[in-house]
Amino acid sequence: MRLTLIIAAVVILLDQASKLYIVEGLALKDRLVIDVWPPYLSFHMAWNRGVNFGLFSGLDMRWILIAVALVISALVLSWVWRDPSRRWANVAAGLLVGGALGNVIDRLRYGAVADFLNVSCCGIENPFAFNIADIAVFAGAVGLVLFTGETGRAKADGRKKRDASRRPR
Repeated sequence: MRLTLIIAAVVILLDQASKLYIVEGLALKDRLVIDVWPPYLSFHMAWNRGVNFGLFSGLDMRWILIAVALVISALVLSWVWRDPSRRWANVAAGLLVGGALGNVIDRLRYGAVADFLNVSCCGIENPFAFNIADIAVFAGAVGLVLFTGETGRAKADGRKKRDASRRPR
């Protein structure tokens, strides 16, 4: 559980520091676009009032989305607390919780999530922007799928058996 909380805190700090520096410090909220490494990386200011990819952004869902993020974070933390044995599941949970709470802070502070990272490649222009919290939520969700449940347990059990067989007797 401790590892989960440390990872969550690091994600929140990185996410909020990047937003403070880029959105406020570099004045992206006023400039709207800053080319960093054209055409691959640019900062595009986007205020996401909805869910992923701006879905439902026309509805005032701020408080509902804050509540959902807090409930999901609490459930994930409770889950990890009850089954703390898998290191990578704890890392994944920390990423998910830290990212969710980073976006909650945005919704409380700005009324919307501040998205600014835009990555394009190979002549394809990406119309979407995201942030560090979004990356962490995605990576955490994928990690929880990979490192929990029967598949995660089977991998952990297999490692324990291999490690036990390698010990000198």
